[in-house]
Amino acid sequence: MKTKKSALGRGLSAILESPDTDITSRDISGNYVAGAIATISLDKIEANPFQPRNNFEQEALEELAASIKTQGIIQPVTVRKLGYDKYQLISGERRFRASKLAGLDAIPTFIRVANDQQMLEMALIENIHRENLNALDVGISYQRLIDECKITIEELSERVGKNRTTVSNFIRLLKLPPAVQIALRDNRISMGHARAIINIDNEAVQLQILKEIFDNQLSVRQVEKRAKEINGTSKMPVKQKTTLPEKYKRAKGELSVQLETPVEIRRNNKGKGSIVIPFKSENEFEKIISILGK
Repeated sequence: MKTKKSALGRGLSAILESPDTDITSRDISGNYVAGAIATISLDKIEANPFQPRNNFEQEALEELAASIKTQGIIQPVTVRKLGYDKYQLISGERRFRASKLAGLDAIPTFIRVANDQQMLEMALIENIHRENLNALDVGISYQRLIDECKITIEELSERVGKNRTTVSNFIRLLKLPPAVQIALRDNRISMGHARAIINIDNEAVQLQILKEIFDNQLSVRQVEKRAKEINGTSKMPVKQKTTLPEKYKRAKGELSVQLETPVEIRRNNKGKGSIVIPFKSENEFEKIISILGK
């Protein structure tokens, strides 16, 4: 009869399953105690409702599952105890899902005690430190830590080991239009592109720049230059257009018909203005003079 392979990695298995280092002690009821490292059945572990990461690439999960089949799980997942023989995942969602794909029945776990806020904070912070997490997911995680864990940006920067400016830059990404956020999430643009776009105040222009990035393969430096040009233009004073009173509009139409040329009447808010009568040739000029002289 073939012996079933342990879910633990070879090196970790030798340490954790040694009688000298085993801390998977059970209480008098036979349940694992909090603080223990234990191999727990997958069907006794429920997913983390606070999981901040929604997108798990199937190909990456399958690669991890193949690795688990060969090497076992190198790093145990972390769970919290819910009650009698029931546990909830705190962190390690990818390992949990990949273990199911690999056909494992049980996985090694760290057992912790955590209330909902602590659990959310641990899950978010653990997720933030993943190298393959996209910038938008990091921004969402930062914002959730601020909103749901009631901490300031300063406290957040200390907990994640990043300076305040870096944290703020990630959070600002959430102010981008949905189309830009999706492009960032799907790695069609970089965080550098997104940071340049966010400096433009007009959403329609932001979306136009996004299209230009796709159509012309613009670099981050090129987008930054475009943003500066647009911002420089938008800061120029815009003259307020004066609405021409109705009697001037009627006069403009009558003159245009009479002179057989489009007449332009300009008038400012103080009542001053001008009448512009264009002509295309010497003959047309003479004709206009002739009509006006009548």
